[in-house]
Amino acid sequence: MTSETINAASAGTWKLGDLTVNRMGFGAMRLTQNGEAFRPGAVPSDRGRAIGVLRQAVELGVNHIDTAAFYFSALRSANELINRALAPYPDDLVIATKVGPGRDPSGAWLPYATPEQLRGQVEENLRQLGRDHLDVVNLRTYGPGPIAERFGALAELRDAGLIRHLGVSNVTPEQLAEAQSVAPVVCVQNRYGIDTRREDDDFLRACGRQGIAFVPFFALAGVGREAGMAATATDTEGVLAVARARGVSAAQVRLAWTLHRGPHVLAIPGTGNPDHLADNVAAGALRLSEDELALLETR
Repeated sequence: MTSETINAASAGTWKLGDLTVNRMGFGAMRLTQNGEAFRPGAVPSDRGRAIGVLRQAVELGVNHIDTAAFYFSALRSANELINRALAPYPDDLVIATKVGPGRDPSGAWLPYATPEQLRGQVEENLRQLGRDHLDVVNLRTYGPGPIAERFGALAELRDAGLIRHLGVSNVTPEQLAEAQSVAPVVCVQNRYGIDTRREDDDFLRACGRQGIAFVPFFALAGVGREAGMAATATDTEGVLAVARARGVSAAQVRLAWTLHRGPHVLAIPGTGNPDHLADNVAAGALRLSEDELALLETR
């Protein structure tokens, strides 16, 4: 597939509420620093290259970008890079962000925001992105426990017009049900991949039955790592066999498998490398056979 024919639309579309997105999206987490992994204190990324990757993503048909105000490193903020690269925003571009955790100026994690602090986090995302409303806001949780009060605070901001749609991240089925008792939920964003968090298989299918998008993060990650494009010892034999037979990378096989999990599954691979971006988007056109899918289930 040539660069002229690579387009995120090849993966199909899904609706987040009333917003239609291509199922192959882009995650902004890795834009702020050198390397493929996200680590507080890492060397800042090249600003021009990051801006170029964002613009290239949109040129390749990506219209769903996942970000957060706490995606920053020294000198770089993912939200502000998005603003600089893409504003004024295309009419069909959907930007989803997350609130709940935060980071202090040194980069140290602050894992829990009170309902009162959530409004400040929403306002910070609005300021950094240069928007008067946020398309989708996910409440990110850490561990089991009630979320209705915090989700209710976001529902109030939605009612006030600052947020269009709500989602949840890193949640259990019970927490999703609790959130739904407060306000509609358009997406669930959980860690999930071909060899990680497969206990969520039933949860993924349940989201599909309810018309809720399931958005895996770290879908490229093998056990104990966040993968780049190259195959490593942590790739399963099935992944490597399919990659060799198809003449594609292990990462592309992982993304194709992710999209095969259901029409409601959205992919948000992230990279600061323009070549990796093109490969990721191209994976949306990779259709796996039943035999290949069976082979990939051999873990």
